[in-house]
Amino acid sequence: MTVRQSIVFNGDLGSGKSTVSVEIAERLGLRRVSVGDLYRQMAQERQMTALQLNLHAELDQAVDGYVDQLQRDIAASGESLVMDSRLAWHFFTDALKVHMITEPGEAARRVLARPSGPAESYASMEEAKAKLRERSESERGRFIVRYGVDKARLRNYDLICDTTRAPAAEVIEHIIDAYEGRLCADVLRDAPPLLLLDPARVYPTEDIAHLRDLWDSEFVGEVAATGDEALEPLRIGYTGEYFFVVDGHRRLSAALQNGFRLVPARLVAEVDEPVVGGMSAVDYFAAQARPGLIHDWEAAHSIELPLPEHALLGGDAVLAGEPGTGV
Repeated sequence: MTVRQSIVFNGDLGSGKSTVSVEIAERLGLRRVSVGDLYRQMAQERQMTALQLNLHAELDQAVDGYVDQLQRDIAASGESLVMDSRLAWHFFTDALKVHMITEPGEAARRVLARPSGPAESYASMEEAKAKLRERSESERGRFIVRYGVDKARLRNYDLICDTTRAPAAEVIEHIIDAYEGRLCADVLRDAPPLLLLDPARVYPTEDIAHLRDLWDSEFVGEVAATGDEALEPLRIGYTGEYFFVVDGHRRLSAALQNGFRLVPARLVAEVDEPVVGGMSAVDYFAAQARPGLIHDWEAAHSIELPLPEHALLGGDAVLAGEPGTGV
């Protein structure tokens, strides 16, 4: 069993990085360093909000320069540690690079619920969502210009974990299992990233009427007995906003029927990468994920999937409560 030297966390604002990284550092007996805490301290010292500091950093390279050098020095030291930083994955080589994601509304709810300080406070859910999105886009643009890297690309990371519904304890166990080589070691070794997705946020690309044995009680029971970590990884595409099934609808359905909050998956293609026949992930999803198909999947599994923009503009959107066309 190969254990990597460090664990570095990156991810959406409000995805739970601090909660998870603190507990993992304690469980593994490693020192934890939080660049987010450092930036908040810098913002407070300058009497700025976190967003204002991000926007200021777009013009003043000294803000990032100090933090970058700190991370380079820590990476070069060889110390095994837990790093909570939105750019540590760029500086660390011998580390498990974890990217945490969550649904934007849930992220805003979490941020609003925690104690606020002068560097980070919001008056409403809508303001929180807007400001979190603006901060994230500011960072993304800054990193592309300054470092030539896009933090939104999933292939930068070893492990992607959706924390929308999964409690912190479950997320922590899965990350430690991955770190210590017990969870999907072949995917992490040969074809990272390993995706741990919320099955209720993954879109179908096949008509439910054409999927055989979807309600096979024996198979669903077997999945329930072995748990999500033993499930054969789904094959997944990613548009940059939406995750969708390329192969594994039956396993995804079984996960939903069993109430799983996380399912393992392999990334087949993201954004402009080809899925099949040279068709990119974005184009494949637009062609396959039709409103009626999505509605039928929702109705069968008692979940709600927001209609993607291409479906809303396609002219055949299904209203809530209407039967899907299945075409």
